Parts: sequence; C-alpha cells; structure tokens
Amino acid sequence: MAQKTRDKIITTAEKLIMQTGNSDVTLDQIAAELGLSHAALYKHFRNKQALWVAVATTWFNREIIKQIHVSNGTSSEEQLHEWLWDFVNAKKKTFNTNPQMFNLNTEYIDNNPAALHKVLIGAYQQINEIMDYPADDYEKAEIILAAFSIFTLPNFKETWNDEKYDERFEMLWNLIKKGL
Repeated sequence: MAQKTRDKIITTAEKLIMQTGNSDVTLDQIAAELGLSHAALYKHFRNKQALWVAVATTWFNREIIKQIHVSNGTSSEEQLHEWLWDFVNAKKKTFNTNPQMFNLNTEYIDNNPAALHKVLIGAYQQINEIMDYPADDYEKAEIILAAFSIFTLPNFKETWNDEKYDERFEMLWNLIKKGL
C-alpha cells in the first residue's frame, strides 16, 4: 500500500510539472491533487528534494533506461557498445520528442550533482553487469558514462542532431574501448 501511494505521489508530481511547465509545483498542490494532507507526503518523502529526485529517477528510468536493449551472446565489449549507443539515442529521442519534460528534468538534475548521481545509479548498475564489474562499485561505470558526456549532458543537446552524430560516437568509442 505504501509503495502504491508513493508511486501515485510521483505520478501526480510529474503530471503537475507537465501541466504547469515548471518544477515550482508545491507539496501543497500535490497533496491537494491527491486528496492528502501536506503532512501525509512526508510519510513517503523526507522533503521536496527527495520527491524531485524520485520524480526525476522514475522519468529517467522509464524514458531512458527502459529503452535500452542489449543482445545476449555477444562479448561484454560489444554489449557495452550497444548499451551506450542505445543510451545516448534514448536521451536524443527524449529530447526530440518531449523537450518540455526533458528540459524540466535536466534543469533540476543539472543543478544538483548529488541528485544526478542517484538518478544514474540504474545506468551504472547496468554497465557493471555488462562488464562484470563489482555490483556496488560505480567508479568505472561512472567514468565510462562521463566519457560520453557530449552525447548525454543537456549542455550538448544542440549537437545531438548533427549529421555526423554516429561518426562522432564511433570515434569516441574507439578512443575508450582500449581502456576497458
């Protein structure tokens, strides 16, 4: 029951963010929409920041992580290449198809490195699994993903539709694959 309520809060917060077009939605607005008291939200989230991290993580997992499909039976290097390609293209697709939510999510996350780290844990876990890195040590996965920041950070989004996008990705891949 608690998880269902938590999920409803996250869904409602995301819906209100989309409706208003900004992340200045208040906890009172979310509580009113759900027919809950403001205090009831604190049973599920310790503060507004924790709720926003949960909203961003839920959105990121749905719009980015769940769009990644890696073939079994290939080498870990080939799987990582495929995973990274799907990852950067999921970000690109989301930017192109839902720029409002993309911008709202990244606006909050870009200004909060601790929240960014939490949002990316699912991505780090998948990289660790592919590369057979220790499950709870994200250092290598974080470095790999950081290397591809030109394809993942919103500051570079204007370059994501360049005609040499594929070529640039492959050039970067060829630079890092030797160090895997």
